[in-house]
Amino acid sequence: MKIKLLWISLALTLSAQVAALESSTKQLPVLKPLQQQYQAAHLSAQLLMRYHYKPTPLDHAMSEKIFDRYLQLLDPERIFFIQADIDQFSKSRSKLDDAILKDDLSIPFAIFNLYQQRISERFTYGRSLLKQGFDFEKKETYQYDRDKESWLSSEIEMRELWRKRVKNDWLRLKLAGKAEKNIAEILDKRFSNYLSRAYKLKSDDVFQTFMNAYATSIEPHTNYLGPSASENFDISMKLSLVGIGAVLEEKDEYTTIRELFPGGPAALSGKLKVGDRIVGVKQGESGTMIDVLGWRLDDTVALIRGPADSTVLLDIFPAEAGPDGKHKIVQLVRKKINLEQQAAKKSIIEVKDGNITRRIGVISLPTFYQDFGARQQGEKDFKSATRDVARLLEELKNDKAESVLIDLRNNGGGSLSEAIELTGLFIDKGPVVQQRNSQGKISVESDLNPGFGWDGPLGVLINRGSASASEIFAAAIQDYGRGLVIGEPSFGKGTVQTLLNLDQVARNEKAKLGELKMTIAQFFRINGGTTQLRGVTPDIAFPSFRDPENFGESSFENALPWTQIKAADYALAGNLSGLLPMLQSRHEVRIAKNKGFQFLKEDIADFRLQRKKKFVSLNESERRKERDALEVKAKLREKINGAEKPLSNKLHGAKDSATAKRTTIEDDGLLENERNIKNDLSEQPSKNHGKDILLSEAAHILSDEISLLKANARLLARVLPGVSLPSNP
Repeated sequence: MKIKLLWISLALTLSAQVAALESSTKQLPVLKPLQQQYQAAHLSAQLLMRYHYKPTPLDHAMSEKIFDRYLQLLDPERIFFIQADIDQFSKSRSKLDDAILKDDLSIPFAIFNLYQQRISERFTYGRSLLKQGFDFEKKETYQYDRDKESWLSSEIEMRELWRKRVKNDWLRLKLAGKAEKNIAEILDKRFSNYLSRAYKLKSDDVFQTFMNAYATSIEPHTNYLGPSASENFDISMKLSLVGIGAVLEEKDEYTTIRELFPGGPAALSGKLKVGDRIVGVKQGESGTMIDVLGWRLDDTVALIRGPADSTVLLDIFPAEAGPDGKHKIVQLVRKKINLEQQAAKKSIIEVKDGNITRRIGVISLPTFYQDFGARQQGEKDFKSATRDVARLLEELKNDKAESVLIDLRNNGGGSLSEAIELTGLFIDKGPVVQQRNSQGKISVESDLNPGFGWDGPLGVLINRGSASASEIFAAAIQDYGRGLVIGEPSFGKGTVQTLLNLDQVARNEKAKLGELKMTIAQFFRINGGTTQLRGVTPDIAFPSFRDPENFGESSFENALPWTQIKAADYALAGNLSGLLPMLQSRHEVRIAKNKGFQFLKEDIADFRLQRKKKFVSLNESERRKERDALEVKAKLREKINGAEKPLSNKLHGAKDSATAKRTTIEDDGLLENERNIKNDLSEQPSKNHGKDILLSEAAHILSDEISLLKANARLLARVLPGVSLPSNP
């Protein structure tokens, strides 16, 4: 898993109204460390050296690793710094341990301030190129993937790289049908947005990046979370927050409403809509209205959030209002908002088996969530993945589902206790996972509750994005012989993290130090093997876009190795090994006739070939030929199989997630926050409506299992003893 460019994650767009900021005559702010950051750095180091699963001394050798990783976090594609910049700080390579232990953060801040300056220079130069135009008949290429390249040796080379980068941006927009004048305006605004963002970076941004360089130099899953990041992590775990119930984004200098949560205060008021812009925030009727025009999104969000049942007043500039339009004041009472889009959901897939239609229940689980605070306080209806899945299983029984498929694709994990309790819905009782701490002590975590939430046929669908708690669940189901694991090999994250509140450790009354997410143990399957590095190998494998060298635990150079301990004491719930050859055979026969699967394999081959090239043509005719060929292929697929879900590619050199999600023929050359919000949201349902061939094939495999077991009572008794299959309608 590669870390995204810092400037991409920070560059939430602002309008060209702040063009004065981009002038080379105005000085960038010089960022300096805050007093509390010295304390946070020193305390983090003490905890990491003493309690981490892989205790590592903070010495000169570690300093060199931190130095290299810090630069990698700031400039992974080598598009800002040149070699002379690196040389300027090379004497500090072995001194970053002192920066942490001796309360001297001047070096990492000096590096970051130069980084800010380089951002300003590169995008200012990029803007200047827009006045010159480009020759698209010339035969030349642009290298869009540079994360393994050396630093460029001179400013001349860097300017040539940026010329090609801007030319590629221009060509993408041109191929999307944009007029020359509009292209220049779009790119000028885009680059000015990045420039203005450099003026809004804070000391906290520097410190969090540097501390993460230290933490991840020990091991990939140890992180430092500043106060804001810590709050967002907590929200992601409990799937709830207290606020107005709106998704916000920065757009043209305004904090803009992108989505309203049904049932939230903003939606229920009837006074707000998508596209409305928030220009002021006031705490209660007696507070002072604070102008937030041009603010960072996270700062505005911090003002809008607050205690439950408290009042916030928003100064709203309506979406349809022109430059001189009237504002309106909207008063809202903050409430607890449940983020239902990340909660478990069910569906039914009907599979034809001769004259019989089998109903396969699907439960999609994006994360293993739990509201720990609500549970500790004894709230009856605390948010929990297991509780939601248990409810959905009862609904699927009423829906006459014959088998259940748990879809854990791209589920990156979450609560360990939820993984254990969720496993307990599908086994009677017994061990689920083993842990080994830094002292070598092994403990076994078990499901102690007898009985089943679902005792029928079961499948688990995983991919390379299934990690941590997802792997614990899938591995336990596989080790018990309880169900089929289908899909790609999983991520391979077999480590346990704990969250340490640094303010609590330091006994501070106010939150100012942030939190440390630290690896303290390693997971092991009940069969004794770890999920670390190797992940979970599916019983029936699907083709994958992801390369283990570029995504997953194996992509980290300092990942912990695979190892093994003694198996736990557990009894098999079934033995699917005798069934697998028959299921594999049917699967292969079916996909050989499935054009969608054949197209998928072609796409994977093309994708990997393109990734190896790392270059894209800047010749317009060559790019149009590529585009036309892909469009012909796409139309053929629609004719044969219907619309397929978009498959990402890099034919346009698009490295950021916003553009990589779109296919070449759909590529409009825009970043996500450059599109019209309402139009973009209205297009999403049709984009997501395409046939999910992997989910469909997984359902067919489970249908095959039912068919084989119903046809052979002895096989059923051997494979899934004690399981009774529902009779056909």
